[in-house]
Amino acid sequence: MLFRTLAAVAALGLVAPSAPASGPDPAALRSRIKHVFIIYQENHSFDNYFGTFPRADNLATAEAQAHGFRQYDPIGQTWVTPFRIADPDTESPAQGRGVIYAKMNGGAMDRFVATQELLSEKKFGRAGARDVGLTTMAHYDCDTIPFLWKYARTFALYDHIFSAFAGPSTPSAISLIAGQAGQTQWARDPSEATDAKGNESGPGVPIMNDLDPAYGPYSEADKGHQIPQRYATLMLALAGSDAAQATNETSNVARDLGAVSASGRAPIPWGWYQEGYVSPTVALPGYETHHNAPQYFGYLRQNDVFWKNVHDVHAMLDRLQNGTLPSSGIFYIKGGSQNNFGWKPANPDPYVQANYKGDDDHPGPGDTDAQIGEAFVATFVNAIARSKYWNDSAIIVTWDDPGGYYDHVPPPHFETCPDQRPCGDGPRLPFIVISPYARGGAIVHDSGDQTSVLKFAEALFGLPALGSLPDEQPYMPVGPRDSNPAVTDLLAGFDPARLSGEMPPIQAAEAEIPDSVVNAMPTSYNCLALGMKPVALPNAPSTPPPNFTPRPHRSNGAD
Repeated sequence: MLFRTLAAVAALGLVAPSAPASGPDPAALRSRIKHVFIIYQENHSFDNYFGTFPRADNLATAEAQAHGFRQYDPIGQTWVTPFRIADPDTESPAQGRGVIYAKMNGGAMDRFVATQELLSEKKFGRAGARDVGLTTMAHYDCDTIPFLWKYARTFALYDHIFSAFAGPSTPSAISLIAGQAGQTQWARDPSEATDAKGNESGPGVPIMNDLDPAYGPYSEADKGHQIPQRYATLMLALAGSDAAQATNETSNVARDLGAVSASGRAPIPWGWYQEGYVSPTVALPGYETHHNAPQYFGYLRQNDVFWKNVHDVHAMLDRLQNGTLPSSGIFYIKGGSQNNFGWKPANPDPYVQANYKGDDDHPGPGDTDAQIGEAFVATFVNAIARSKYWNDSAIIVTWDDPGGYYDHVPPPHFETCPDQRPCGDGPRLPFIVISPYARGGAIVHDSGDQTSVLKFAEALFGLPALGSLPDEQPYMPVGPRDSNPAVTDLLAGFDPARLSGEMPPIQAAEAEIPDSVVNAMPTSYNCLALGMKPVALPNAPSTPPPNFTPRPHRSNGAD
């Protein structure tokens, strides 16, 4: 049998998902929201960014005390608790699928330090491996990432959104548009299973790794390719009558395309805007191919009716400023490992200046300073707030995976993958909804994952669930999770009174941050300037362990 039922999951002692609370009538949302913007960042857990955020399910809760708040440090032979850091330039903990499950330790959430130290010792030596292990327990607050904390306080912060797939970036990126990482394709053809040869790093489905897609463009040396993905996506459903124009690589989605085309619905515009993308054959350094979810699907990449919607991220700023976006639609905004905005870390250390050039918020040398990461978010939030689209917009700010950082909430688990681990979910992620119609200052406890963004789009635009389409439906519940009532559609983050006009919408000025603040490193904003006070943890003051460094030196001869 290709999947395990929820009853069987419960019998294993895993966390069973519960149904989220209901939100406003989707019709009320449709009357107000026309433009959806998803700013999709990289590699931070909820506790890493919001572990001391007031009123959230944070590190001061009894649940945290029961799930990994105190972890053993084997190299240091001591116990470690979460600690605050202010350095935005750190090493990147590991988040491979097997590593994440070892860190979660069956839901105890108490092996992040020990697992990371064991993994890092060859690369960093014992002292450096200890630093990387300790980094998993570090958390930031409004002194270092004040823009994100300001948005969370002003709009709606969700504190139970999880990574859709326990593992690195690509599976959850694909889940963002498909509600799965290839479970339908695996169910249809078990010979394509990822671990058919016992190797989670190889090509196959469900995708469990960061192999590049089978189609270009690429910006770096070939590191191996995934097999083409062949199942429904939001882009397919949005195509409406235009779906008939897709004639290339339609194997296993032909009936889906036919059903969408036969519906007669007008196409709904969409766009994927990613840093470094130039053309179907050219990409600049810093373009992270494995972050572009549509690029994995043959029928999206090889048919111009779909691929014409992929652009460089700067084109979005031009269209916001010039007011040339379509009258409605959904638009994805993605940074890269080299920013083209001129941002530089505040730290003058030549190593930091040379190695933290990105803006997609992925930590680690070769990628992003956390303050540059939030400057990227603020740049686009500002552009939307200053545009004619603010009054009918919803902005979703979220991350792809928790980056190997500690989070105390055991994730819900769904059907079982071919490696005999659950196909979802992984640890929690930060998740913010910014909109004139958001529940201002709300903490939304509804449970979901990247599939929730898909469900929100379906509810807003009146689309059928992907799981109901003819090429997907025979394999359910393996496949898209958008029919699962345990996954929130995000509607509870919107205020019925604002949608009905009983309360005024939140003004654009509440979302804006002065450009002089956004573009200055370090930022002049902090907790005091925002009037915010992080919660005190039981181990306060939560300072770093003695001799901890966020950027350990690699061992001689190491990669």
